[in-house]
Amino acid sequence: MQVEIVIPARLASTRLPEKLLLSETGQPLIAHTYQAAKKSRLANQVTLAVDHPRLAEAAQACGASWVMTDPDAQSGTDRIAEVARSRPQTDAFVNVQGDEPEIQGSAIDQAIELLLAHPECSVATLATPIRNRRDLEDPACVKVVRSQTGEALYFSRSVIPHPRQWDEGYWTANPPVYLQHLGIYVYRREFLLALNELPASPLEQIEKLEQLRFLQAGHRIVVGVVQSAPRGIDTREDYDAFLGRFRENGR
Repeated sequence: MQVEIVIPARLASTRLPEKLLLSETGQPLIAHTYQAAKKSRLANQVTLAVDHPRLAEAAQACGASWVMTDPDAQSGTDRIAEVARSRPQTDAFVNVQGDEPEIQGSAIDQAIELLLAHPECSVATLATPIRNRRDLEDPACVKVVRSQTGEALYFSRSVIPHPRQWDEGYWTANPPVYLQHLGIYVYRREFLLALNELPASPLEQIEKLEQLRFLQAGHRIVVGVVQSAPRGIDTREDYDAFLGRFRENGR
């Protein structure tokens, strides 16, 4: 199977302006994400799908493969679909968020292997256990519940499953009771190309979660579990924490 990682990169960002160009490590954030994604063993190529000449310049400076995509694209998935239309030889595309500079190549490979192992599924993704109340009750922390075969039953910003009576053992249960959905997807090419025909679904509009469109249309999503996952960069505090880890590791 031919697999390409595509990193959608949008210049505008609400909570941390132009965060992908922050360069206090000596290189822009998007370059760190590109280099992390390159550690995947199973992907044949990594491409930045950019929306602005400044991001294209950053991509060139770090030696990354890049494609200029429609500045008016509604989502990162739309940018990846734009790349997919020009890649008839590629079977699957991995969506890695541009603000994930510490994503692990092994996690990317796990998601790819999941799609290979589940030919009945259109999409593979990952989740990680939730072990504290702050994340559990945070609407920005998207929760997912799975079937016994590992397929997604539902994604929500709410606490799912909702406990009628709380048990402290939920925090340490194995398999975990609560899972946080991680923003990595592996799509089959034919699914990506058909996405434009899928209208926004009622559940998607209520929760503001694109993956609910896939489920409500009847597509199957397999969800793997990793024990921990690095935090993406959404705020200045997130970036400062990343800087601290970067300097501590002497990079």
